[in-house]
Order: sequence, then structure tokens, then C-alpha cells
Amino acid sequence: MPATTATTAASTKSAKDYSAHHLQVLEGLEAVRKRPGMYIGSTDSRGLMHCLWEILDNAVDEALGGHGDRIEVLLHADGSVEIRDNARGIPVDIEPRTGLTGVEVVYTKLHAGGKFGGGSYTASGGLHGVGASVVNALSSRLDVEVDRGGKTYAMSFRRGEPGRFADDAGTSGSKSPESDFAPYDKGSELEVVGKAKRGVTGTRVRFWADRQIFVRDARLDLEALTQRVRQTSFLVPGLTIVVRDERGIDGAEPTEEVFHHEGGISEFAEFLAPDPAVTDVWRLQGEGTFTETVPVLDDKGHMTPTEVERTCEVDVAVRWGTGYDPRVSSFVNIIATPKGGTHLAGFEQALLKVFRKQLADNARKLKVGGDKAEKEDVLAGLTAVVTVRLAEPQFEGQTKEVLGTSAVRAIVSKVVDSALTERLSSPRRGEKQMATQLLEKVVAEMKSRISARQHKETQRRKNALETSSLPPKLRDCRSNDVDSTELFLVEGDSAMGTAKEARDSEFQALLPLRGKILNVQKAAIGDMLKNAECASIIQVIGAGSGRSFDLEATRYGKVIIMTDADVDGAHIRSLLLTLFFRYMRPLVEAGRVFAAVPPLHRLEVINPGSKKNELIYTYAEAEMRKQVAALTKKGRNLKQPIQRYKGLGEMDADQLAETTMDPRHRMLRRVTMADVEEAERIFELLMGKDVDPRRDFIVSSADTLDRERIDA
Repeated sequence: MPATTATTAASTKSAKDYSAHHLQVLEGLEAVRKRPGMYIGSTDSRGLMHCLWEILDNAVDEALGGHGDRIEVLLHADGSVEIRDNARGIPVDIEPRTGLTGVEVVYTKLHAGGKFGGGSYTASGGLHGVGASVVNALSSRLDVEVDRGGKTYAMSFRRGEPGRFADDAGTSGSKSPESDFAPYDKGSELEVVGKAKRGVTGTRVRFWADRQIFVRDARLDLEALTQRVRQTSFLVPGLTIVVRDERGIDGAEPTEEVFHHEGGISEFAEFLAPDPAVTDVWRLQGEGTFTETVPVLDDKGHMTPTEVERTCEVDVAVRWGTGYDPRVSSFVNIIATPKGGTHLAGFEQALLKVFRKQLADNARKLKVGGDKAEKEDVLAGLTAVVTVRLAEPQFEGQTKEVLGTSAVRAIVSKVVDSALTERLSSPRRGEKQMATQLLEKVVAEMKSRISARQHKETQRRKNALETSSLPPKLRDCRSNDVDSTELFLVEGDSAMGTAKEARDSEFQALLPLRGKILNVQKAAIGDMLKNAECASIIQVIGAGSGRSFDLEATRYGKVIIMTDADVDGAHIRSLLLTLFFRYMRPLVEAGRVFAAVPPLHRLEVINPGSKKNELIYTYAEAEMRKQVAALTKKGRNLKQPIQRYKGLGEMDADQLAETTMDPRHRMLRRVTMADVEEAERIFELLMGKDVDPRRDFIVSSADTLDRERIDA
């Protein structure tokens, strides 16, 4: 056959296969396949997770509207994902403008759905009408089953095109995107594949991500899914969500987790809170209305600008704790907005306004002075869940990370202003006490911020010829090289006297501590700053405290806690570590906090003749006994009695330098934070305000205590 004839025949066949029906369905979805990042952000794991969110959010929107109370998410072993719900089910009747069934409209038409003001949803997460259709376009296969009207309907798609897979004909073969596929030529068919029980409705969607679109290593993140599902179960009280992972990654068995919470965002805020409470969880609720002009489809299919009145419901849960790191989560119609938006701006604006007014009204009582609170002072220790519900919110981009509806800001601000003012002005005894504690905390944060700024501005490393505003009891070193310098926190004046002679003043600085410092796990920030020992430590280290702590501004490369090797010394060390953990955590995280290890015993081995006696230091009772036994076995004589150090002050300067301070011979224990949450739990248990858990711990652990370890 001549080349021209062959080309003509191929063109005729191509034209025959490419019908108007295909053009109608694919014209919009082809744009999605060409520019997927425009719709899902990226084609890596993040984009793949976004596809899952789109289908999951559709099911959640039904539950949010009061339709259905159970959703199941299944991660199948073949890499596909299935979402099941018991809601109303996608409409299966014919949509009059397109002549297609509701199922096909939802999964093949961009900007089509029940969330454009038609009355099906008053508030929803899927708002652009592109979610389901985009997932369909980016899937090598997508199956939909709908239970409705006593029947089960089904339809399949391949990269957005409706048709029939060969494995759909029978139940023996497993479903796969690689199965033979036949697109519909003349008209799509929503098949009836079974019967549904009377009154049973719901939707099941299963999709296989198209590996032509997504990068090879794109994977579904079970941890991110679990976090999102847990979050949703808090935001929609009464909804049960089941997550089942059947993928068997690294040979793991299938796992299933069920999420169900009745407490709503109050329970959510309590769950998120990382620190002991200063206030209870307060709910700030209200609503407001606004008007906006939006294009609406009329009966003829034309877009007509129409002025509509919107209602914005505001529901906020706030709870302040003893910490200083804020944790604020914001949502619009249960969709997380990690980058905030107008609702979060309104919330923060109202917070600052309310607290500034409260501080001004109570200025004399709280000793505020002439300074003004800033946003970071109010947010310190705050755990908040900010939610708004409204129809057709305007987001910046399909990924819905920022709310853009401008009227929401004023509504949220007004609601929070009114409700929070009522809480802080409440005459009820319990709420009045919490309000006072909270205002005192804000004032302490404000003073801490101002103090830290002043320290940063005025305290610079002084050389030997400059004056210094540092505490007079500090014995500073001469070197300005931060990496090589060391600050010893020394227990007691007697040890300080010996340490002054034992140190190398070139790079070792000394700060004596008088007794036991304040337990900052129990104390408020203001009390901590008033405590002379705590204030001296913060001042000498020179990097501030709390959220304003600047690791780069620290004056020493190492901070070494040097206490006696007894119970009191261990207690002082624990109190100091609590201070570092609560207010200078970056210093611990950087591995720059150490504990010195002074010896417990001094063994003097008697040498014959004029030869100098040999000195051996041991650091534990068992080590000492083992050393004595070994020397006795060798026939060596020990000077009696064996010296037992009761404190650092009993050592000579040479002995302290050799055993504890000289870098060539000493032993240091680095304080690490391999598990911050576990460390925080232990500090709260041992040093916190709540006595009952500590008493239970002491009682339950008494039998396991080794009496030989008690220095008594």
C-alpha cells in the first residue's frame, strides 16, 4: 500500500474512533492532566495525598450536613485507595443541562457539583467543583458505586473517560487498571449491578493513581492520613472514621484504627495542648452576616451577578497553658487552613484588642507600667482551634490553604471580642481566678520580652578592660571565643572557693548558686524572673529565655552543672535541668548542657620507700569495692580510712581540677533530648503542680528502689 493511502486510512480510522462524545468528556480534564500542579499542588506524595483529601472531604461534607455518620478509608495492597460512606449517595438521575447522570457529571465535569448555591450544602469543604473530577483525570482507573433507591449503581473511568473494564463482567478477577478497557462510543451507561437494602444509601469510590502523572516514589502517608482523620473526627462530633491499611509495607500486618469523638473542638484543643493548664478550654461562639455579589447560573445556563446574603458561624476553642509556644489551628468548613487567612487574622486582632483593654483596666493591680502587650505575649502558651462555617468561601488556590473572604475577618473579630471579654470579666469565682492568672501570665510574658530585648541590646561580651553589668559573683573567663568557653554552675560557696583555684581562667567561668533554685515547673514566669538565682543564670548565659531565647547569643560554648555527688546535689541538678528545659530548651537540644561527674571516693595506695603514694578516684560504691578487692588481691596496702567526699568543698584545688574540671582528665555527662515529649512528661510528673500522680509514682516505685543508691 502506498504511504499516502496508508496515512489516509489511519486518519479515517482515528477520526472514526474519536467521536464527539469523547471530546465532550475530555475537553476539560485534558487540561488537568497537562497541568496537574495547578490543581493538586505537585505530583509527588503531597499531590497524591491531596487527591485522597478531595474524595474524603466529599464524604465528610455529607456528614457535616447531617447525612451519614460513618466513613471508611481503605489503603489496598495494590496501591489503590477506597473511600466508603453511608450518606445520601451521589445522584443517579439525569442532569438536564448535560443529559448525563449525576455520577458522570461529578466525575467528568470541572466546576460541577452540589456546592454552588443550589441548596444541597450550606457549608462544605469541596467548593470549586473540581475535586472529584481532578482525581478522576489523574487516575489510571476510578470505580464508583452508589447505593440509592434500593439499587446499587456502578460506573468506571480510565483517566477520566467513562467505559467498562473487562474485570467488571464477573467477580472472579481482581480489579486492576491494567485490565482491558472499552470506552463508551455512543452514550455512557450507569449500570445497575445489584440491590441495596431498603433505606441503605451511600457511595464507594476506589481509585488507582496514574503513574504517568505522579513521580515514581509518590506514596500515601499513613501518619498524615491518621492525623487528618483524627482532626476531622474532632471537628465533626459523632462521625466515625475507620482507617484500614492493607498494604503490608515491609511485611507489616493489616492495621485498623477507629476515630470517634463527641467533644468537638473543646476536646480537640485539650488533645493538642502540650502543657499544664492555666485556664479551662473556653468556647467562643457566635455568628454574623454579610452580603457579596457572586455569579450564579440561571435556568438558561447563563452566569448572572447576584447579591446574596451569607451567614458566617464562628466557633473557637481557646486554652492557655504554662508554656510559651502557641499552637493555633484554623479551619473553614472542617478544611484545615495551615497558612491562615482572614478568619485567623480576625481572631488574632480580637485577642490583642481584648487583652490590651483588660490590662489597661487592671493596670495598677497587675503592675503593668507604661508598656503595651504585643501579639506574641498574648499567644504564649495558647492552644486554639479556630473554625468558621460559611457557604462558598473564597480560597487562594485549589489547595485551600488560605481563606480570602474579607468579610470573615470582621465577623470573627467581633465574636471573639465579645465572648472573650465576657469570660475575662466574669464574676464567677473559678473563672475570675483563671482570668487573673491568665492576665498575670500575659504581663509576665510582656516583661520577659522587654527584658530579653534589653539584654540583647546591652549585654555584649566584655573584654578584660570593659565594665560589665553581669552579676558581681560571676567569675568570668578571659577568652571571647564562645566555642571554647565553659560556664560552671557551682553548688555552694565552699565549692566555689576551691573551684576558683582549680579552674583555667582563660576559658572557664564560674557562677556560684546559693542553695536550691526555684522549681520553675510549678512557678509562674513572673516568679521565675524575680528569683535571684534564675535571673542570674539567664543573665550570665546572655541569650534570653522562653520563646525569645537566641542560641546564637549565648556567651559560652558549654554550660556545666557541678553539684555534690549526693541527694541534695542531684536535686539541685534536677531543678537546674528543669529551668533549662522550660526556658532555654534550644541550649539542651544543641547538646551544650552538661553535668560534671565528681568522684565519691579517694583511694590512696601506699607505696614502699620514698616513692609517692598512688591516688585512685572512684565514682560509685560498687566501683570502689571492686577496686579495693582488686588491690587487696595484689597485696597492695591502702591508707585507712578511705576518704568519702561529702561535697566538692572537701577537695583540694588540685584534686578538683584533676577529677572534675580539667578537660584532659574529667568526665562529663551530656544532657540530651532524644524524646522531648517523654522528657516533658517526666519533668511534669516529678516537678509539676499535680501532687497525686507524683505520690502514686513514688508508692508504686518504692519496691524497685535500690537502697544502696541512697546517700544517707
